Amino acid sequence: MIFSGKAELTIDAQGRVQIPAKIRAAWNPEIHGDHWTCIPWPEQGGMLRLFPVKTFTSIGAATPNSLTTSGQASELEAQIFGMAEPLRPDKADRVKLPQDHIDLVGLPKEVVLLGVRDRLEIRDRAAWKNAFKDTFQNLPRLAKEMHAGPSQASPST
Repeated sequence: MIFSGKAELTIDAQGRVQIPAKIRAAWNPEIHGDHWTCIPWPEQGGMLRLFPVKTFTSIGAATPNSLTTSGQASELEAQIFGMAEPLRPDKADRVKLPQDHIDLVGLPKEVVLLGVRDRLEIRDRAAWKNAFKDTFQNLPRLAKEMHAGPSQASPST
């Protein structure tokens, strides 16, 4: 399943968000697992990235063995895996977001949930809406740069 689309959500008083019906309908426990893994991420003003547990497990399996990593790779591994938290949906298909993650990235109550290929992202709704038109206008340039690859891409301005 490729996650796509968006949904405007509200983080409730208990720190929960509802997983949208279109995502729940396509969810397959054999493929995705039975819960999400949440990681705070600093880009775009701060967001929470939610990976299906089986996707997160496969990402972890694809990284070098912990005994052979050192320096920056070891620190990156400690940050990502140390901050990862499981999110198990309740009977109403809500997940409770870790309060320390919400605080770290500065999420307000009004958020947008984006489907981003292999994950969901929860971002500040107002900030996302404010940046949307500029981002939309830059799509051709971004696509061209991605197609060219990192060595041929023009510097961002």
